[in-house]
Amino acid sequence: MIRRLLERFTATDLIMWVIGGAIMALILVGSTATISAGKYSLKHWIDFMVFGLAQGSIYALIALGYTMVYGVLRMINFAHSEVFMSGPYTAYFVAAFFHRSCLLESHPVLSMFMVLLVSMAVSTLVAYLLERIAYRPLRTAPRLVPLITAIGASFFLQYTFRGLYGSGFQAYPVVKALEKHWDILGVRILGFQVVVIVAAALMMGALYLFVQKTRTGKALRAVSEDKESAALMGIDVDRMISMTFVIGGMAAGAAGVLYALMFKQVHFFMGFIPGIKAFTAAVLGGIGNIPGAMLGGIFLGFIESLGPSLFLDGLGIVAPYQLKDAIAFTMLVLVLIFRPTGILGERLAVKKA
Repeated sequence: MIRRLLERFTATDLIMWVIGGAIMALILVGSTATISAGKYSLKHWIDFMVFGLAQGSIYALIALGYTMVYGVLRMINFAHSEVFMSGPYTAYFVAAFFHRSCLLESHPVLSMFMVLLVSMAVSTLVAYLLERIAYRPLRTAPRLVPLITAIGASFFLQYTFRGLYGSGFQAYPVVKALEKHWDILGVRILGFQVVVIVAAALMMGALYLFVQKTRTGKALRAVSEDKESAALMGIDVDRMISMTFVIGGMAAGAAGVLYALMFKQVHFFMGFIPGIKAFTAAVLGGIGNIPGAMLGGIFLGFIESLGPSLFLDGLGIVAPYQLKDAIAFTMLVLVLIFRPTGILGERLAVKKA
């Protein structure tokens, strides 16, 4: 048995494990030094965790689009970051109108609900058109072709929205009711963070139940497992694939408004970094796995929020928060070294991979 393991263990594996071990050692040393120094109080760590949970919830919603499309079509939809951008950028103009007419202050719930609906509708429409125009004609093409098409569609959408709405940053109107601190179980949390966490949790729960319990959800899972067999059982495969893009678009549109509530600005390039992070979250959780995407998003949010202060402060790094993106992608490398299929991923059969 040991001989078989040694035969399967290559020099590349050894190098990767050494790199992974070195990174883990640095994380342990840095974390121990930071906690021993006592620079951060319990309140600071709670603030980091709440922010990480809110940010991770947004990543999780975006990651659902990546993981569902991969689960059904075995392709990475790089244009999903622009699906995420298109909704909140369009809904910005509705929010600005509500702000000018004071409706955002007098009726914040109704106003934000309308903004959310507009964002979800636009993102859903863009995702649906992407599938019908850019991807469906390439259904039988080699896998590299739709991948390149997705990158092209991403640039097309970026520059289309830049032309339509301008290249500048637009400040999202502030909802005053969400800027106050709310006391929850003795912890002071900003209102918008509560809204982001609760809204994201409700949407992820609803999506999970839809996929697991409804007839359409079962059809989606059947198409994901085997398209030919699903078609023989009378399932409309094209309709289910369109449904996948529609669901991913709705989640991305909702995530976009929550993102705008947190970071207070939108622009034509706003989807790039969150899109890359969400893709990372999907891979972390095990791409193709819906609960894995949710878990990966929240894990990434926590790591981004806690990691710079916890891992790097104790190592004497001057500006640790500037390295939060590096920490996020380092975590991806670690997961891929020690568990290549992701946290909840399963080994794919050759046919599915």
